[in-house]
Amino acid sequence: MDIGVTRRGFVAGLAGAAASLPAFAQRGRFGPGPTPFGVAPSARQLAWHQLEATAFLHFGIATFTDKEWGYGDDDPNLFQPARFDADAIIEGLAAANLRGVVLTCKHHDGFCLWPTKTTEYSVRASSWRGGQGDVVRDIAAAARRRNMKFGINLSPWDRNSAAYGTPAYINIYRQQLTELLTNYGPVFELWHDGANGGDGYYGGAREKRTIDKRTYYDWGNTCELVHKLQPDAVIFSDAGPDVRWVGNMRGIAGDPCWATYDPTAGDDDHSQELATGTEHGTKWMPAECEVSIRPGWFWHASETARVKTPRQLANLYYLSAGRGANLMLSVPPTSDGLIDAADVGSLRGFGDYLRQTFGSPVAAVTPRGPANPQVVVLDLPPDSQFNVVRIREEIRFGQRIEGITVERLENETWKPVATATSVGPRRIIRLPEPVSGSKARLTVTQASARAIISEFALFREAAL
Repeated sequence: MDIGVTRRGFVAGLAGAAASLPAFAQRGRFGPGPTPFGVAPSARQLAWHQLEATAFLHFGIATFTDKEWGYGDDDPNLFQPARFDADAIIEGLAAANLRGVVLTCKHHDGFCLWPTKTTEYSVRASSWRGGQGDVVRDIAAAARRRNMKFGINLSPWDRNSAAYGTPAYINIYRQQLTELLTNYGPVFELWHDGANGGDGYYGGAREKRTIDKRTYYDWGNTCELVHKLQPDAVIFSDAGPDVRWVGNMRGIAGDPCWATYDPTAGDDDHSQELATGTEHGTKWMPAECEVSIRPGWFWHASETARVKTPRQLANLYYLSAGRGANLMLSVPPTSDGLIDAADVGSLRGFGDYLRQTFGSPVAAVTPRGPANPQVVVLDLPPDSQFNVVRIREEIRFGQRIEGITVERLENETWKPVATATSVGPRRIIRLPEPVSGSKARLTVTQASARAIISEFALFREAAL
């Protein structure tokens, strides 16, 4: 992932792959309950929704060259993270309540963070740890120890490979995928960047290579391979097939942000469509909002003073996870192989805020059963105040809610608190200031089918 690069390059190739996937909307797919309205999420998508916020690790040759993009010709011996500590990295991420981590196993420069059999351009060619180092193995194992999901980013563009641009490269890419998906345990997400082709080293050719992004990668068969090797892994790109890009790299979802989407093939910029999704779309393809804790995606010492604060991270949480998408926060390791102390401090502050705000609700209810009410009333404790509202609908049966209002009862009068459109896996609304009342009321004002509310909860925001 790179500043100023759009993801639309994958739309054409992956739209076709997504179109061939089954719709999980048959009666009985999730056991007893109402028939899903429209399309509903698969089991792997449901598990992904529950994560809410994950981490992204950009680490590699570029960490040591102070670049965002490597050309593919840097000496592997530059990779020397002398204090690399996978457990310390994962602990720093866990401090922010991030529940999964996606590692950039190979960026566009082609340098592989595991000792792949497909190329010499990897950690095996570095003197780091005597050529026996394996960053993928260590991060995956550390994540498992911390009960954090592990995912991979494998750049389809390879500026080092002499085969890139030829049919032979597709086999190499799939061999790399196979190694990563079979040797490192469960994988929850495969993440694809939209950068495709351009100038590079290409085994010494030093030229520009252009590919037809619609046909070159043969994404349909690659997606089939991924789901065969890791059935629980969601695939992310502009057009899914499981998770879509939100259309920007600022970590902000649209409002509304529908979990359903109809991918549009072509070269046009569909950022707005990606941000909002498609109401009543034909594919369940929720949005992921990636953003870096720093100005760049790789670590640069010069950017340490510009690390996002806990307040900024909290704002992004409400604009991404709070709108039903998932937040993906990039936290790049340093050239020492650790998370920068400035980043760790911000992550810990953000995590403390989440734990203190959402750890104990002011009041909450989780309606159950087929007679799910369309109006939910909460009794509030005396002298209590709230300024955060969280609503969830039972998305196993599709996304149904199209409009809600929240009110509070004060002196026997219902007063408006907030309104919203899409809800989906979660809608979190932060009010300008705390309010009080004897009761709170959630009303579904518009729905495409009978709404199935799974949570209505009120919280008092922690200090930042």
